[in-house]
Amino acid sequence: MHSRFAASLLLLALSGTALANEPAVHGAHGGVGLGDVLPYWSIIPFAGMLLSIALMPMIAHHWWESNKNQLLVALGWASPVLGYLLYLGFTDHMGVGHSAFLSIEHAIAEYVSFIALLGSLYIISGGILLRGDLQGKPVVNTSFLAIGAVLANVVGTTGASMLLIRPMLRTNSERSHTWHIPIFFIFLVSNVGGALTPIGDPPLFLGYLRGVPFFWTLEALWSIWVPVVGFLLAIFFVMDTVLYGREDAPHRADDNAHVEPLRLEGSFNFLLLAGVIASVLLLSPVHGEPSFRDYYAREIAMALLAGASVLWTSRSIRERNAFNYGPILEVSALFVGIFIAMIPATKLLETHGAALGLTEPWQYFWASGTLSAFLDNAPTYVTFAAMACGADAACTDANNLAPLALGESSKLLQAIALGSVFCGAGSYIGNGPNFMVRAIAEQSGYKMPSFFGYTGWALLILGPTYLLMTLIWLV
Repeated sequence: MHSRFAASLLLLALSGTALANEPAVHGAHGGVGLGDVLPYWSIIPFAGMLLSIALMPMIAHHWWESNKNQLLVALGWASPVLGYLLYLGFTDHMGVGHSAFLSIEHAIAEYVSFIALLGSLYIISGGILLRGDLQGKPVVNTSFLAIGAVLANVVGTTGASMLLIRPMLRTNSERSHTWHIPIFFIFLVSNVGGALTPIGDPPLFLGYLRGVPFFWTLEALWSIWVPVVGFLLAIFFVMDTVLYGREDAPHRADDNAHVEPLRLEGSFNFLLLAGVIASVLLLSPVHGEPSFRDYYAREIAMALLAGASVLWTSRSIRERNAFNYGPILEVSALFVGIFIAMIPATKLLETHGAALGLTEPWQYFWASGTLSAFLDNAPTYVTFAAMACGADAACTDANNLAPLALGESSKLLQAIALGSVFCGAGSYIGNGPNFMVRAIAEQSGYKMPSFFGYTGWALLILGPTYLLMTLIWLV
């Protein structure tokens, strides 16, 4: 399947410029659409943006650490796309001017909503401190991961990772065989766990912003989420039991001697997190006559809740959490480029996606999953959802995926959601919390595998798990 997908994509890219510049008679669903007019070279900035995210941390690490430099790169890739869309808008080339302006407007609105959610969850969860040091036994560690997988759907994978990674690392700090613990934490808490709500993982929130009902992910994915999470927990428990058995007597004695009950500080922030969830559920825009909801009421509420957390949480809690604004500033800087640069890709896939030959759920899972592992899983979800929308007669606009979620093609969207969320664990760059967990683990004295070493472990453990899942549910 992967060779067929790559060959189809290459063929489409090679022939795309001529096709895209021919006079278009019909769009994806009748009439001339933006995807009929855009040339295929317009996806180059999007590819460049994603490659920059993947490669710059390795080839220009110190320079890339600056949020200012990340923003410059993002704006550099977004500028040609924005300029070309504005040109189409002002000249109304082939009658797509209005569509070009709407695409820009929608991208900006989506970006604001996306950053408001991630920022509020990140800031508020950073005000919750879980202290303590339990015995580093397999049942305790497995319980940590199980709780984290569930919690990721309430406070997001970023929030759950921030809240639980340090106490889990402290719990096992007296042990010597612990290399596997941060790896499985990334698998279960930072990625797979957050598949049940739009709050859980960024790809699902983008789907929600594009019309997927809030509870659709829970209804569509829970029956697969439960056995996959359970299977990974079982693998971890067996591995941890074997490795715990190899600990010598002094390490076990040290672990038993340094036991401190768990204590929670800043717990009022949970009320603020509940406010964020309420904002998503109650203040989202509705179709029909414009109301206050359509003018960023949801985002304003999230910002106020985050501000309340900053004002009411003691500085000592955030300092002991090693909280800083670096990660959310990085996401904000990079995604301003991603949201603009991905417009041509989503529009072209919406119109011409059928040429790639993806028709079955398992194909969408592995295609979206492969890209999610090595690129960012949020734009990967959007691009493949646009492709599935283009192949569904009921889905006339990739900005409104509700017909795709509720129609005959819901299996395709299910596969895309699973691929984007589950396979974000395939490498350190697949999802935002992955690098954060790696950095915290290394600061705590844990030896983390290299980029390719981690990817090897992901392939070894997640590969067979997802293959089994595919054979049971997606074929």
